[in-house]
Amino acid sequence: MQRFFNRLSYLRYLIALYILVCFSACNHPSGGFQPIFDGQTFNGWNGDTTHIWRIEDKMIIGGSLKKTVPQNEFLCTDASYKNFILTFKIKLTGEEGFINSGVQIWSKRLTEPAHEMQGFQADWGEGYWASLYDESRRNETLAAPDSTLVEDWIHKNDWNDYKIHAENGHIQLYINGHQTVDYTEKDPSVATEGIIGLQIHGGGKALVAFKDLQLKNLD
Repeated sequence: MQRFFNRLSYLRYLIALYILVCFSACNHPSGGFQPIFDGQTFNGWNGDTTHIWRIEDKMIIGGSLKKTVPQNEFLCTDASYKNFILTFKIKLTGEEGFINSGVQIWSKRLTEPAHEMQGFQADWGEGYWASLYDESRRNETLAAPDSTLVEDWIHKNDWNDYKIHAENGHIQLYINGHQTVDYTEKDPSVATEGIIGLQIHGGGKALVAFKDLQLKNLD
């Protein structure tokens, strides 16, 4: 009889453990990754959602193919992040003017000019595919992939899987499974924490779309 109750207790333990594992999997379906865009609202984000940014079919859309975007525009997270992995899909289209986009990390909004941001940018566009740019600070490309290789990795005018791994001053960029940048910031005065910003670059009739934005906080 005692053996029966011992087996029953063990069975209850296994059932409880199974429920706990299932509950954890349901709440963290992607290994700790959580969406930072709910697919329906701009809750947690700020920017010009009247003229520049909009939501369509669970995507964030920025810019226009009908008229030139006069200046850089950013849609930014309210929250600040330090160590994280960010994954998303990006599609950039346009044929007139400077066609460019990107994602700011460890960044801040500026007051002069108010539409600009300062910080690292995971760049996206002709001549800048999956490179790392220092926006409104050093104003230069800090690291870039081999141009002959990256042209084979990307899908122009179509969806691309972008991954940003930012941790303790170390930035790694990946496009469609290929690593394009491995950069370590050596200047201790450069910020390695800040907000995330989606960019549509000024000076072109361009349209950028983002979807499936997922972030894993490494802190």
